[in-house]
Amino acid sequence: MKPAAFRYHRAHDVTDAVGLLGELAAAGEEPKLIAGGQSLMPMMNFRLARPTALVDLGPLRREPALNSLRRNGSGLTIGAMVTHRSVELAELGPDFSVLSRAMRWVGHLPIRSRGTVAGSIVHGDATAEWCLLALLLDAVIVAEGPGGPREIPAEEMFRGFYTTAVEPDEVVTAVRFTRPAPRAALTEFARRHGDFAIVDAAVSLDAEGGGRIVLGGVAPAPVRVPEAEALLAVGDPGPGLFAECGEAAAAAIEPPDDAAGSAAYRRRLARTLVTRALHEAWEKGETR
Repeated sequence: MKPAAFRYHRAHDVTDAVGLLGELAAAGEEPKLIAGGQSLMPMMNFRLARPTALVDLGPLRREPALNSLRRNGSGLTIGAMVTHRSVELAELGPDFSVLSRAMRWVGHLPIRSRGTVAGSIVHGDATAEWCLLALLLDAVIVAEGPGGPREIPAEEMFRGFYTTAVEPDEVVTAVRFTRPAPRAALTEFARRHGDFAIVDAAVSLDAEGGGRIVLGGVAPAPVRVPEAEALLAVGDPGPGLFAECGEAAAAAIEPPDDAAGSAAYRRRLARTLVTRALHEAWEKGETR
């Protein structure tokens, strides 16, 4: 339960962090960024991750742009150092209220108070709530590296088990959510509240018909389910259609067998959770 030896460095701003990553890599080190540390430190303690150097982003919390939530037109920008708890307590309006509601599924209060939105997305856990929400709401991840800033659409972000499109010498500075979703919901199943989800589902319903369905825990990365989304595009919202979407989602996936559950078990969970989330999303719209 102790990490392997590493060198500690403290970044003063984004430019400093990018520079440190480059210098350390050039010196043969294997550096990692640490912000909240709620994902990285447990992996280090179990020796699942063994970076030879850590670059602490803690001082960047003092930079307003990195520690703020800002509406920009119809979208929402969340700075890289914003915590889950800050989103949970924020008044985001109906278009992005699903973000605040989804935070109840993220670990426990101490984790939500330290862990960051950007850190969760960069970590790339296939069941992480923020990874599903990024796909659901067409997030754009803004990363800065030696060549300057660049934008990574969420659909290009998640590449496999804990693998994302962010390069080792880049620092994420913001996450922009570009797709408002007044009728949206996220739900999941874990053995205990606060545990990692076995399967989770995030959905949204469009006012003009159609919607989006994203699943976690059924593949190496979070995935959209176009087979179920196609049903939303042609059917009338209601219990019958939502049950059909759940069945279609379960049939479309090829989940793994592992210690947490069999493939058949995950399919049953996917069917139930998609159906349940669609009901919740529809009810959110009806009560407005």
